[in-house]
Amino acid sequence: MTTTPDKLKPLLWEPKNLVRAIDSAGVTLWSWNVDTDALAMDDHSYDLWGVPRGRDVTFEDLSAHIHPHDRDRVRAAFNATRAVTGAFEIDFRILVGEELKWISARGQGDDAGMVQRVMFGIFIDVTGRKQAEEGRELLAGEMSHRVKNLLAIASGLTAITSRSTKTVEDMARELTLRLTALGRAHDLVRPVAGQTEAPSALLGDLLTVLLAPYDDLGAFSGRIRVSVPRMSVGESATTIVALIVHELATNSLKYGALSVDTGMLNVSCSAHDEAVTIVWTETGGPLVKAPEEPKGYGSKLIERSVNGHLRGAIKYDWLEAGLVVTLKVDPERLGT
Repeated sequence: MTTTPDKLKPLLWEPKNLVRAIDSAGVTLWSWNVDTDALAMDDHSYDLWGVPRGRDVTFEDLSAHIHPHDRDRVRAAFNATRAVTGAFEIDFRILVGEELKWISARGQGDDAGMVQRVMFGIFIDVTGRKQAEEGRELLAGEMSHRVKNLLAIASGLTAITSRSTKTVEDMARELTLRLTALGRAHDLVRPVAGQTEAPSALLGDLLTVLLAPYDDLGAFSGRIRVSVPRMSVGESATTIVALIVHELATNSLKYGALSVDTGMLNVSCSAHDEAVTIVWTETGGPLVKAPEEPKGYGSKLIERSVNGHLRGAIKYDWLEAGLVVTLKVDPERLGT
């Protein structure tokens, strides 16, 4: 067991060195007079809140920086701290100019934790942790959505396979081929571990593989036709295009042209310097009308991906003859 030499102990416990430890941990200090609402903070707290150093502030002054959706909750929590026995903690958002931060306020509740009507506590910037939590929640939501889509796809593929085959053996064979094609699409849009070069795929190959499971006769020869110029799609864009195609195909399988034997799907593309335009055209399906319900998770995810990563736009035309979806993307972003 290692012991600290006696000559070093005074150095460890010097107040200025303890302050250095607090600074290193990113902890900022505050005290609050529960009667006058006056706050005293160290310089780092002022910087954290974006308030000029040394200015007299009250809790009400700081409330102006709290995100409007959190403000009432934080006020109620601070006002209730006197009734809280033991430690308390609350996380909330603040706005410093255009920057959004997450703050964790911690202290000691009830009157026993006060000195002359003053309560003490700390602020900690937990923005990084909150962003990581939001990222995990988004990933979990996306994975849940994809699993539901895959189950819907498998159900739909089973239905169209049963319509196009006459025996159990034929159905099993055709369904296996379609599910295998889904697996090939998954492999195509995921980089291989240890791969040194940036993965990419040809747009025509990507669309053909992704749509092959939905075609009774196979891409190019059946009711699904793909006609695009030769161009490469980068790793990130490949994943997004696959997400879009899966979403559109799943919806078509449920409600559109792919839900009936007579339906047709044509995917075409034109490339210009300012934009790559992909047009998804459905015909021969049920009569189409624009949905009245709010957009679902899949539609919102597509729009966010297109507007964000691909720097483009997606437009839905709900024509009676069938749905037409026009996707315009930045050529440079398509290659990333």
